[in-house]
This record gives sequence, structure tokens and C-alpha cells, in this order.
Amino acid sequence: MNKKDIAAIRKQFKLDTDLLTITDIYKVYIKQESSDIYHEESQPFALLDREQQELFLNNFKKVLGGKLGIKLFEVKFKRQEEEQPDHTQTHLYEGLHTTDVEEWKADMQRIAEKMVEDTQYEKDLVVTFIRGNYFKPTKRHSEEEEAAERDEVYKNPFILCSMNQTELPKQSLVFDFNKKEFKSSTMLDPIINLTSPIGGFLFPCFTDNGADVNHVLYAAGKANKPNVHFIEQVLNGEDIMTAADDKAVFEEIVKDLVGDEVNTKTLASVYDEINSMLIVEDEGDGEEESLPTLDTKEVERVLKASGVENVSTEKVEMAFRKVIDDQTYEMKASHVVPSYTSKSIKIETKVANIAISPQDLRYVRQVTVDGKRCILIEVEEDTMIEGFTLLSEELLD
Repeated sequence: MNKKDIAAIRKQFKLDTDLLTITDIYKVYIKQESSDIYHEESQPFALLDREQQELFLNNFKKVLGGKLGIKLFEVKFKRQEEEQPDHTQTHLYEGLHTTDVEEWKADMQRIAEKMVEDTQYEKDLVVTFIRGNYFKPTKRHSEEEEAAERDEVYKNPFILCSMNQTELPKQSLVFDFNKKEFKSSTMLDPIINLTSPIGGFLFPCFTDNGADVNHVLYAAGKANKPNVHFIEQVLNGEDIMTAADDKAVFEEIVKDLVGDEVNTKTLASVYDEINSMLIVEDEGDGEEESLPTLDTKEVERVLKASGVENVSTEKVEMAFRKVIDDQTYEMKASHVVPSYTSKSIKIETKVANIAISPQDLRYVRQVTVDGKRCILIEVEEDTMIEGFTLLSEELLD
């Protein structure tokens, strides 16, 4: 799935839409001290009152919030061995296609049971499963076509899971209007935190308007902190790399090729070259395309285009093998380059902290003046400090 696919289904989690229908909801309450299923409840989603539906829909939308590689990860299922009926892919696939609600419930219950195996949660947990259908309109071939946009749609059955912690209500002072008196609140019912899900997943992934049952979209609770145990033991998925992992690998590969020291002009050129790959992708014709990646050939091209000398195919491949032990590894370009729309590069010194955008990095240099290291920033306008215009000084070597 790409960010457009995720955004398209995410925005349909709302009341009164005909592009997404939820048929069943199954809720499981897990006690923290026992890591056991304490209570379960299954019913048609339509039987929930409107307020509950809206609370859950907002929660499901939050599960699918965040950026790919940072909070959302497309996970490939591990290959199923023979005689392995407990594989999560099997439970999800069968639960997705069965017409028997009890069978769907049993499949989801087994996944919930896998969540509590060898795991101790910090707080009571509520795991919610839903299944339904997502309808995506087909593209119109021309403006002259008389068919309405929703006359033809792709029907995509799906299962979504949300994991939410519970909180005990804080003790508070309340006013009783009936008795006209102040008193302490005695409510002890745990509150399900539907505003901040700690994890979840969507099955299947949707690629080119079709279902990809070999992948599941996993949602982490915190940025760049996927639950590896959950991915491997609960989802039975393969290892993943986060955006932070990709960035760290890229930095180590570049250091191995050019050394630890680099000037800002070269670094800015590297970021410009990679960002140009993303611009081409954003300005595409709208067709589904894979995200631009950096393999050995692209890294070599980027470094040569940025003015780095003595870069060869052999050296790049050797750097890949040295850093990640895989010369076929590909890093997503969007993971490597800092955001060009914000001052995403931070320069921290003992005297001051500076934030600049990647394209402005070339206007910053480290220079030596009177034997002291200084940061030199090229500016086009006068610099104002506390209402005063700074006086320009000529520095000579």
C-alpha cells in the first residue's frame, strides 16, 4: 500500500458513508495482571448506538494514522510450513471470507489469544476486531462518460484490529444537582482510551485496487518503535525496517565511502539529488507506482552527481555488504532525506541551536577564524537582534 491508498480508506471511517460498511465487531477485554481474556463480546456493528459507532470509527481512523515506515509498516507474512493451521494469515483469510459469524469470531479469538501468550501488558487491554467492505470507485476514462463515479466500484473485504489501553478515572470533586451538594466522584469503571491506540493492523493490504493477502498493514503505537514480538509471534510476519533504520544504514554507507567528514555543499547536493526522485514520484500521472528506493546503483549515481570523487560500483557494493550484509538491500528515498517542507536539519552547538531546511544547508559552513571554529551562515538580508541591526564585520584569514 502507498500513502494514497491508506489515506483513501482512512477517510471513509465515518458515519453515513456508502463507500465503507462494517458488518461485525468483536471486542475482547484482557486483564493486565493475568494476561488472560476476561470478557468477550460480539455483535453486528449496526446495533451499536450512534455515539459508540462514532467513537469506534474515530479510533479506527487513528489506527491508520501516521506515515509509512514510521508508524505504519507493510509486513509480509512468513511462509507457512506444512501442517501449520495456527498461522495468523490463515485465521485472517478464513475470517475474512466465512459467512458464519461464529467462525469469524473463533478466528479472531485465536489471534487475541496469541497476543497474550508470553506477553505481560502494563495495563488492562481492549482488543477490537471489525470486518466489513471498502468500496473504491473505478477511474473514469473520460469526462464524456455518462456513468456516475460510483456506478462501478472495486469491492474490498477487510479486517481491522485496534488495541487500546484502559485508564482508571481520576478521583475528582463533583456537584450533585439533585442533592445540591459537593461530593467525591465514586466512578470506578475503567475508561477505554480510544484516542490513542497502542497498535493494530489492517488485512489485507490493497495494491493496484486488488487485495494482497500476503501482506498486512501493521500500525505501531509510537513512531519508529514497532513491536517486534507482535510482528513475529502474533502476526507471523517477517522482519521490517523503520524509516530511522533506513536513514542510519544510508548514513553508515555514505560514511564508509566518503569518510566521517563532509562539507555542507556536498551534503546539500546529496539531499537535492534524492529529493528530486521524490518530486518525480509526486508529479507522476497518478498511476500506482512503487516508491523510489536507493539500491547500490542509485547510491552510486547520487554520490557521483553530488561531486563525490573516487566512487565506483565495487566500492558501493562493498559498503552495502559491510554495513548491512546485503548488497541487494534497497532504502526508501523518503526515509533517507530530511523533510524539504520544514526546517528539519538541526545543528546543535554549545552556544546555540540552529534549524534549517535541507535546501538551505549549502548556505552554512564551518570555518576557522583566528584558530577558532565558527559556523558561517550566508544571509541575503540584514540580521535583526532585539530590534537592532547587526553591524557587518570583515573577517580576514
